[in-house]
Amino acid sequence: MNIAEKKRGNIHLGGTARSPDDVVLLHELGLQFAEIPITNPDRFLVHKGEYQAVKNELGVYYLCHGPREGDPNDIRTLENRYLPKLVHILSIMPELDMRLFTIHLWLDPRFVSPDTIAYKVGLLKRLLTIADDSDITLCLENMSENATHLSSVLEALPRLNLTLDLGHAELLSTENTSFGFMGRCPERIKHIHLHDNLGGSTPVDDLHLPLGKGTIDFEGIFRDLHLIGYNRTITLELKPEEIRENLDTVKQLLADSGFKAQ
Repeated sequence: MNIAEKKRGNIHLGGTARSPDDVVLLHELGLQFAEIPITNPDRFLVHKGEYQAVKNELGVYYLCHGPREGDPNDIRTLENRYLPKLVHILSIMPELDMRLFTIHLWLDPRFVSPDTIAYKVGLLKRLLTIADDSDITLCLENMSENATHLSSVLEALPRLNLTLDLGHAELLSTENTSFGFMGRCPERIKHIHLHDNLGGSTPVDDLHLPLGKGTIDFEGIFRDLHLIGYNRTITLELKPEEIRENLDTVKQLLADSGFKAQ
């Protein structure tokens, strides 16, 4: 599946799948893909055959979501534990034809030291070399950063792309920071995470609510996404039963903004 070839306004909807059974449920809902979180690659390998069998039977495709980094300022742990885990996941992804990898790597200068940010840029550069060799799109997920915070990182790493998390973009900001990313680096947005919240300034405020249960301006965000010509993938980062209940609302919001969800 070549995402880049889809027409303007056409997007694929998918959901988070934490098991092969979740993949089946997402397919039954008419979704095109599953985004699979791999937190422990060794444990995931035990179930890789099941994921492959479901993929072959249903004709879905997979994206990959990496693990959390742990202490965002602990360079030693990042180098000796986190990086090897990411490299291992990158080696597994081609076996399931996963072509997009979203990673958590906090780069907010309000909370992460300059030396650690410099180290993380180097870490990303190494990962990009590995991802390029396997034709994998590497995407950094925004945590609390805004477009200004990440501008120097994106400038230093022209092959790095973004997973725009619309829920994270509502935190620690008076305006959803998605608007800034769409305005300053629209060409770098290659994937979107979709969920709602009530705003806030702490990790516990990242509620992952169904759309309409929080305060995010999805009408405005989807309107601007359509204006920049976004035509790739959107993952509903909700539980499968929440996706079932929320899917019509999501599709209507997208349609009202000019999108055609597939």
